Amino acid sequence: MTLFDRFRLDGKRLFITGGSRGLGREMALAIAEAGADVIFTGRDEASLQKTANELEALGRQAFPIQADFSTPDTCEEVCERVLGDYGPVDILINNIGGRRISVPIETQSLAEWQQILDLNVTSTFLCTRIIGGAMLDRETGGRVINIASISGLVTTPDIGGRSYETSKGAIIQFTKAVATDWATRRVTVNAICPGTFMTEPNLRWAREKPELIEKMKSQIPMQQFGEPSDLGPLAVYLASDAARYMTGATMVLDGGATLV
Repeated sequence: MTLFDRFRLDGKRLFITGGSRGLGREMALAIAEAGADVIFTGRDEASLQKTANELEALGRQAFPIQADFSTPDTCEEVCERVLGDYGPVDILINNIGGRRISVPIETQSLAEWQQILDLNVTSTFLCTRIIGGAMLDRETGGRVINIASISGLVTTPDIGGRSYETSKGAIIQFTKAVATDWATRRVTVNAICPGTFMTEPNLRWAREKPELIEKMKSQIPMQQFGEPSDLGPLAVYLASDAARYMTGATMVLDGGATLV
């Protein structure tokens, strides 16, 4: 086996939440290019079909599922269906998430708070319990990759919706805890903390608060935001045999933003 063979994912199957757009789409495409078939969720039917076409153009099987994972019942039902209809799953990427609201903590309602925690943390827990849990009894084990954020490590001034920072910090600690529990059972659990990438939500923030976006950019040592495609190679590494001895890690990809 050559060095680059260890990064191949031929014959593997990925399940990624929120895989039809943005960072999720780029990770799905990268892992498909490395050889895996892809099951992925999204809310928008047009985006799902577009990404499915791109995956199939790489010679992979694509299984799009239209679902909103902000609802725990939906998340649980879809995960059970994935195992029944498309399993076994070798790689799980818990990618779905977002800030979605920008309100001060002193005016944020309990319903708003719970909605963001369900979207970011509860979905990660349920997918890990169901999809990741099914990997434990398999001789080949599996890979779980949780998409957190540098917002789980540092905070940005002048922005609301602190349920986002709270949930991303929880994902980092959840990753470490599950990695500890599953370390002897051939299932690795790692987290990626992206910095600012100009995906659709951040493009919206740029339109609504351009001064904040420019301030954020000026504070990054590399003086630029990340390209969504930058995340693909890291996801392939964590999904592959090349990362077999890595578990419980929090990997930061942010142009140096957390250095200052």
